[in-house]
Amino acid sequence: MALIVQKYGGTSMGSVERIEHVANKVASWRAKGHQVVVVVSAMSGETDRLLKLAKSINPRGNQREYDQIASTGEQVTIGLLALALEKAGVPSRSYTGWQIPLRTDSAYMKARIQDIDGTRLLADCKAGIVPVVAGFQGIDETNSITTLGRGGSDTTGVALAAALKADECQIYTDVDGVYTTDPRVEPKARRLDRITFEEMLEMASLGSKVLQIRSVEFAGKYKVPLRVVSTFVDGPGTLITLEDSEDGSTGASVEDALISGIAFNRDEAQLTIAGVPDRPGIAAAILGPVGDANIEVDMIVQNVGADGSTDFTFTVNKTDYDRAHDVVKKLAEELGAKGVRSALDIVKVSLVGVGMRSHAGIASQMFKALAAESINIRMISTSEIKISVVIEDKYLELAVRTLHSAFGLEKK
Repeated sequence: MALIVQKYGGTSMGSVERIEHVANKVASWRAKGHQVVVVVSAMSGETDRLLKLAKSINPRGNQREYDQIASTGEQVTIGLLALALEKAGVPSRSYTGWQIPLRTDSAYMKARIQDIDGTRLLADCKAGIVPVVAGFQGIDETNSITTLGRGGSDTTGVALAAALKADECQIYTDVDGVYTTDPRVEPKARRLDRITFEEMLEMASLGSKVLQIRSVEFAGKYKVPLRVVSTFVDGPGTLITLEDSEDGSTGASVEDALISGIAFNRDEAQLTIAGVPDRPGIAAAILGPVGDANIEVDMIVQNVGADGSTDFTFTVNKTDYDRAHDVVKKLAEELGAKGVRSALDIVKVSLVGVGMRSHAGIASQMFKALAAESINIRMISTSEIKISVVIEDKYLELAVRTLHSAFGLEKK
């Protein structure tokens, strides 16, 4: 008998028929002798609808009240699923975040989990009851309802699995696992049997939408085996786990493949301050005000010219572009720079794989493959297990397909 935490997303909970389908899946796992704790999201689109309604009343309202409103979406789905399980002959009990309780800080709309009391949930499991827990929400020290931000139900599921010392956390979604890249861009993309926490974290941060970043961080930190599976198609999904260790314990082998996947992000914008004086502290002088404006910087390149000046280039999310451009334009005047250049027609394409640690030549192979298709690289960034390049957005699909083929990712 295993203790399993299952998380079902908004698409899985999108209608009464789908909720009943989820109830039958949960019942089948319980019939095999497993103890199951279920975490659910609101119905697909419901949280957006609720927040839109709130902001139509007051677009700059108190975020505590926004959380009070947004949290009701999951309160509906936990009750509906508990009723569906009861109908399927499975004893069940629904819980909101505060009823567990799941304690968080007071950063409304993006709260972070501080503590989970699993006593009631474990008692239910022991008594043969399936707890159904509202994802995305918790309670702070003032007993105010908080929400965990976008994708917060994934984080709830993983955090509960860690707190309950579950054997596995299963994330049910509308895809049947993690693929080598987006199948809509490369039809030859292949589902991975397993991938490391590190690789999945890079994939998520670089644009892969399968899992929310914080949930992967949590799983890696607490060593919770994480599996991505489809609600609608039976199959093994993708197991996200540790690398093989020296003692031969199971995990995703570093030697299995050089590259595990290709991620891409269309939401990048590029800014360059040209002709900045080349002196110590210039990077801090530029990025300090950008950071103070709560704008996250991604890739950075600094080129020093023969005339003693430097071009400083960085990328930000497109949603932050207008604010970043205003900051940079003001900085350029203050620093006596020659001007500001920008580009919105870019994408970031990244290779990810723990095999990079033990194999040389990955970067040159990547650059040769792109050059053969006349794809120009604007920026390059590397880490131990990833290489990212910025290219023109019109070359996105060609670049992904070219790299997918060049590294043989369609092969098992």
